[in-house]
Amino acid sequence: MHPVIKIILQRLALGVFSLLAVSVVIFSAMEMLPGDYARSILGQSATPEAVAQLRRELALDQPAPKRYLRWLSGAARGDFGTSFSGRGEGAGRPVAKLVLPRLANTLMLAALAAALAIPLALGLGLLAAMNRGRFVDKALNTLALMLAAMPEFLIAYVLIYWLSARAGLLPPLANINAGMGWGETLERLIMPVLTLSSVVMAHILRMTRASVSELFGRPWMETALLKGLPRARRVTHHALPNAWGPVVNVLAFNIAWLITGVVVTEVVFVYPGIGQLMVDAVRARDIPVVQACALIFAAVYIGLNLLADIIAIITNPRLLHPK
Repeated sequence: MHPVIKIILQRLALGVFSLLAVSVVIFSAMEMLPGDYARSILGQSATPEAVAQLRRELALDQPAPKRYLRWLSGAARGDFGTSFSGRGEGAGRPVAKLVLPRLANTLMLAALAAALAIPLALGLGLLAAMNRGRFVDKALNTLALMLAAMPEFLIAYVLIYWLSARAGLLPPLANINAGMGWGETLERLIMPVLTLSSVVMAHILRMTRASVSELFGRPWMETALLKGLPRARRVTHHALPNAWGPVVNVLAFNIAWLITGVVVTEVVFVYPGIGQLMVDAVRARDIPVVQACALIFAAVYIGLNLLADIIAIITNPRLLHPK
């Protein structure tokens, strides 16, 4: 078997094992939550018989290992069970029908933020690397440090204050719905996209600058300099291809964060994404929805980091021959 294929298969197996381990943690965390959902929905005045009947309907009376295996097998098929919410009015809605539209909204927000942040950060990172020690480099590093140090909720509230409350340029909330046109939808997404892009851009910019700058002292870069190659060509044709490994890892990490770390941003802007859905489900003690959201977050995070590892292996042959 080719070494590349062998390492990729090992990474895939490790990813599957990691996801299984995370699923155990998610299910165990839900089990350790205090209180009884059946008692909380029926009220303290409910009879023990009514509580026991509801627990049987929700399968909460079954052993935890059995419920975990049933939940895991269903999740593998895309069936996350039935939401606990709405039990008082009849059967609850399938969790997948609640999660998928919200996940689509989150993916749209993450895609817009990535489309803005990644090209800008890579370009500014290369600009800083090409001007090491100069004013441009110092200014970009200072900007990146400031953005990385600011929590996203602070950036969000600053944008709301200046662009909405003071200037009146944009609506303060991003509560979009299916009946809105693309123009109004994009207008409401500007501030959430700027919030997420600011944090992501800072990390990618710094890593790109550090990775490319570290290569300038290598012998083959000095050879390119002695040959009289222009600085831009030395960076784009010699330094950048060899810096893809760490840069791709940072890209994958930040794209994963755009999808899994949007909870705060979605709550601040009242954006109907999966992060907002998870917060609402925690408040309502809707355990199947919380488990589904957490598992999707984990799968996205593990999958993107696994993809970054595979790309790093393919682009860096030295990883095929560990010492």
